[in-house]
Amino acid sequence: MGRTLIRLLLVVCAIALAFLWVLLGARPAFAQANTINYSNTLLVDRDFSNQDLSGGVFVSAEMRGANFSGATLTNAILTKGNLLGANLSGANLKGALIDRVTFYKADLTNAVLIESTLSSSILDEADITGADFTDAIIDRYTVSQLCKRAEGVNPVTGAVTRESLGCR
Repeated sequence: MGRTLIRLLLVVCAIALAFLWVLLGARPAFAQANTINYSNTLLVDRDFSNQDLSGGVFVSAEMRGANFSGATLTNAILTKGNLLGANLSGANLKGALIDRVTFYKADLTNAVLIESTLSSSILDEADITGADFTDAIIDRYTVSQLCKRAEGVNPVTGAVTRESLGCR
């Protein structure tokens, strides 16, 4: 009987300690109350200029001709979107995930893309004058294409576009 009681107490203590460990150490993930989600939305010619869209989600959004000039899109998620001819001049896209996005003929002058991930995106004929790509993850082919027309200095960060892309 004594051994059974000791074993029972050990089990109860172990469960109590495990419960306390989980209770005190667990950090639940809470969704931001102000998360902006424009997934699968038609945003053609929409005006988002100078708005704070930090952490916004723009998955498969149709944003042709949209105006994001001066907007804050830090840590935003832009995947499979269409920004054909959109205005992103002076936009802050620091840390943004930009995957399979069409920026054909988009205006990215003076945009900040520091630490962004730019994968499988189309930037043909996009104006990148003064854009800052410092520490951005960009595939070699895209970098080689961007270097052909990279010029200017970002007025916010002071980074030279060619240097931020690692052009030779």
